Amino acid sequence: MTNTKALKTMTKPNLSAKVQILASITAIVAAVAVPQVFHLLGAVSGLGTALGETFLPMHLPIILVGLLAGPYAGAVAGLLGPVASFALTGMPTAIMLPFMMIELCAYGFFAGLLRNIKMPTIAKVLITQIAGRAVRAVAIVISVFAFGNESVNIATIWLSIGTGIFGIVLQWALLPLITYRVENMKHEG
Repeated sequence: MTNTKALKTMTKPNLSAKVQILASITAIVAAVAVPQVFHLLGAVSGLGTALGETFLPMHLPIILVGLLAGPYAGAVAGLLGPVASFALTGMPTAIMLPFMMIELCAYGFFAGLLRNIKMPTIAKVLITQIAGRAVRAVAIVISVFAFGNESVNIATIWLSIGTGIFGIVLQWALLPLITYRVENMKHEG
């Protein structure tokens, strides 16, 4: 006789469509605004866009909205955040835009799928990061080998992880704290 354990879920309230839409819009705005702060600091310090590439500020609001509002809000914000940023600021570059859209959509979606799973938030963030990077890697491989895209290099997959390691660690530190605070604000009121 086999003894299998299902993933334990927490009972979190289902959010209305209105709340999910507002959460997505907020995350999209943050996905445009937060990177601009890093780019401004980079410009002032002479580092250019390196701070944004290092600290991955666009990822924070997308993963957060997935963790708090679910997979639909996370996926929509992840898909549209880079588009809004590109339209308003020209970043990410046109070459990287589709890959950022795919990656951030995956981050938001996977974080949202884990929303009701009972496990530490840092584990949810780590699983989300791995899943999002894997989806991005597959998109890059398909782009290069199936479509002959010469403007993107396979090495980009590994380089972005190395460059963004501080951002990855920042996500481990901030996202569990913010999630905890937001979820407990409801109980304090």
